[in-house]
Amino acid sequence: MNRLKHILRSRYIFKIIFLLSIIYVIVVTKCITYQSKYNISDNTFIVKVLEIEKDEDKIIMLVKGKELLKATYYYKNNKEYNDISLGDIIEIKGELEEPSSNTVSNTFNYKKYLYNKKIYFTLDINSIKKIENNTDLIYYIKSIISNRINNITKSSPYLQTFILGDKSYMDDNINNTYRDNGISHLFSISGMHISLISGILFYLIKRISYNNYYNYGVVITFLLIYTFILGMIASVLRTIVMYILFAINKLFNLKIKNTDLMLFVLVICIIINPFIIYDIGFQYSYIISFTLIILRDKIKKINNYVLKSLYISYITFIVSFPITIYNFYQVNIISIPLNVIVIPLVSIIIFPLSMITFISPFLDNLLYILIKFLEFISINIDKIECTKIIFSKPTILVIILYYILIYISFYKRKYLIFLIILLLFHKCYKYIYSSMNITFLDVGQGDSILISFPYNKGNILIDTGGIYSSSYSITKNETIPYLKSLGITHLDYLIITHGDYDHMGESINLVNKFKVNKVIFNIGNYNDLELELINTLKEKNIKYYQNIKKISIDSNILYFLNTKEYNDENDNSSVIYLNYNNIKFLFMGDSGINRESDILKKYSLNNIDILKVGHHGSNTSSSKYFIDKINPKYSIISVGKNNWYGHPNAEVLDNLDNSKIYRTDMDGSIILKVKSDKLEIKAFTQKKVVRNELLQ
Repeated sequence: MNRLKHILRSRYIFKIIFLLSIIYVIVVTKCITYQSKYNISDNTFIVKVLEIEKDEDKIIMLVKGKELLKATYYYKNNKEYNDISLGDIIEIKGELEEPSSNTVSNTFNYKKYLYNKKIYFTLDINSIKKIENNTDLIYYIKSIISNRINNITKSSPYLQTFILGDKSYMDDNINNTYRDNGISHLFSISGMHISLISGILFYLIKRISYNNYYNYGVVITFLLIYTFILGMIASVLRTIVMYILFAINKLFNLKIKNTDLMLFVLVICIIINPFIIYDIGFQYSYIISFTLIILRDKIKKINNYVLKSLYISYITFIVSFPITIYNFYQVNIISIPLNVIVIPLVSIIIFPLSMITFISPFLDNLLYILIKFLEFISINIDKIECTKIIFSKPTILVIILYYILIYISFYKRKYLIFLIILLLFHKCYKYIYSSMNITFLDVGQGDSILISFPYNKGNILIDTGGIYSSSYSITKNETIPYLKSLGITHLDYLIITHGDYDHMGESINLVNKFKVNKVIFNIGNYNDLELELINTLKEKNIKYYQNIKKISIDSNILYFLNTKEYNDENDNSSVIYLNYNNIKFLFMGDSGINRESDILKKYSLNNIDILKVGHHGSNTSSSKYFIDKINPKYSIISVGKNNWYGHPNAEVLDNLDNSKIYRTDMDGSIILKVKSDKLEIKAFTQKKVVRNELLQ
């Protein structure tokens, strides 16, 4: 035993094991490609139900047969399949689909997210048949807990979160405010929650037995069962492994350094699940816990409670900062003082009261009042925009540099200056970026084009896209994350080419959630959608204009090729011409053949370098006469995959045959970069530059 203690106290052994585990992660997650055990043609599956989420119109289940599947069934009536429970064995029939990848850079990749959870297919269910009721004790217990929570009507979303670690019941808008305010970590089951649960349990057991081996054994057994009930949530797994290792270290007096134990925690979690390293919740949980442990002595020296709380909040903010800007491109500095207020409110009052309410539901109203108070704080704090700071997405090298300087600065304050210099350089990088970028965002069947001039001298968005009869928000999930990832804090102009939904359907969402200085409309009478946007602009004091001739950004001019007012909304589209470094761009909106003819009569256009093809490649636009006259070198078609209009039309593709064609349905978002007279074209789906040449 003494020899084992001596070996374990050698700090090198933990560092070697840690390095080996990192190599193991790289090999397992990056060098090996995992394939599904199912074939895409399979349509009948015998599976076990692991998770259930019931919505108003559908039921979403995580099921396991040969492997995990994410399965969705849309109700034909709202009483269907209410008897399906966790652990049940069911037969489901349906169609397998490959999860969709992101087609806009720096946005959420659902396919990668599921892949990291070892889910390779989603399943669209046609029918469900129960074969066998649950016989698994773990799922039986989880079902009892979940059903009891659901019967506690008002506070049930938070009880699901605090007790079962399931955030899906919480309101997305409220969740977004928690994330933006830097307090979302309080709603993930982690060290704070497990410490309280284990502390109470240990206190109760200690009143029965003074044998610490027995006491810790009971607590650890309970925590392991709890971990399986929760489904091995990453942050919980980290916390449980940490609790067990620290308990063993104390019981057997191994005297292993806490930092070495934390390295070993990471090693064990990686061995259990190598992909855990890519879980953002685990990243936050581990890095914050690790840092608080290595700075424990410094924290203990602070006697003032408020100052100690502020220091802990500062530590939490600064070490989570690189993870936050890498994934969300924004931090909120108000989170430092806010955490001082909210952490005690949640950890001392709301979370313990949630546990008590689960046992005694009559406290539901009291808990609900406190929850509403917490939401009130978060919603109103989130309205303060001046404390939110946007950073462009950093490289991995920059992230490593951040952490080196952060940890050095904890011990040598003079190095804070280098950390501040790095922060300022990162924040101001866009002011030294010397190329002009144009991004044709893949927004499905619609248009949205971002023009970013060099040195951050101007940012223009032409159209916003919009999906008919869908709750999916392009603005929330694609446009704003992409803008922030580039370090863009505002749009100088939002140009609405015309009033069709697929061009401006997201405009109100955009101006409500992102700073827009000015909005430009096309010629013609405003339709209902445009009038609705105008009311929002008036409320927010945003200036708007109609049927203008040009706009200037520094020395760059965008010309609006106006002809006359038409009876057709598409023909009234704003057509925009830009000559940048002798590279000529033409953006056609949804203009039709009549408008094309009038443009050629009024303006001298030839040898266009980049054409944004009109009306998504419809045969109502891009006549052979027009295309032959302007002679585009590259043609960009913004079009939805498998759209029911049949765009782009075969005749239009023939007309464009002399140009190189890029399509958002095939190529994803398309990024054009112009530096001097050099053009670089990158198609997102190819993940590389596909054109790089000088234009004469």
